[in-house]
Amino acid sequence: MHDCGHGALFRSRWLNRVVGFFLGAINAIPQHPWSRDHAFHHKHNGDWEIYRGPVDVLSLNAFKSLPAFNKSLYTLSRHWIMLFPGGFFYLVIKPRLTLIHATICFIRSFLIELINKIHRRDFENLFNITTRFRSYHSGYGNTSGELIDLFANNVAVITGWFLMSRWLGLGLFWSCYSIIMTASAAIFICIFFVQHNFEGSYASRTEDWSVLRGAIEGSSNLDIPDYLNWFLADISFHTIHHLCERIPNYNLRACHNRNKHLLLNARYLKIKDIPNCFQYILWDEKSQELSTT
Repeated sequence: MHDCGHGALFRSRWLNRVVGFFLGAINAIPQHPWSRDHAFHHKHNGDWEIYRGPVDVLSLNAFKSLPAFNKSLYTLSRHWIMLFPGGFFYLVIKPRLTLIHATICFIRSFLIELINKIHRRDFENLFNITTRFRSYHSGYGNTSGELIDLFANNVAVITGWFLMSRWLGLGLFWSCYSIIMTASAAIFICIFFVQHNFEGSYASRTEDWSVLRGAIEGSSNLDIPDYLNWFLADISFHTIHHLCERIPNYNLRACHNRNKHLLLNARYLKIKDIPNCFQYILWDEKSQELSTT
């Protein structure tokens, strides 16, 4: 799904879209809107004025201005334990709520437009509707393609839930499904987080931002056993991925090893370093670095 979003798994753009959609349905997340968000991340990684990382990091000054309760809530919501409920919400609940929200917004805007035309006695254009059904899944631009993918994904996922519940039984299916989705989402979000939020990560203002430094110094590589790399599809070789997202995951290791001499400033993290990364949830805009609370 990830490589399809980058147009890296197949040479054909439409084959990437089709396969990406089906993989998105398996993962319960609309692939096209997700890939657009992910492309924004690649485009602005390291520019913390525009892109605040996977958990919407606040600036140090903004955090200091919060009331004590909001500070505690902010810190708690970015604690590693929230990977589990947050992961389940992100995959299973959020895409369904997004469609509901988009539908409600459309109906409200449609009715307001209709009432205003009646009030103006503009009966000739009464059914010349300018209100558009928008997808709110992506925060960085909404397109008809996102909307279609959001709707089709929800139909496919909910149909799958219904059929599997009928086959296995409601209790058995949702017990197994919830555990699998929660665990997989928690791992996915954790890896994504620690590969960009770590001590010494490149965290620049827009005016000083370098796309090259953002890729090399704003992305960490995971120094983990090969069998874990297999489960992660070698995304642990993350610096080379940010330098060229069109490299498919199955070639990341070879490309990384071939270009190691050019990646001297790249950061490597071991498993024992991962818990420490969750402390870096603030951006100090003055020193241009990530900070702890």
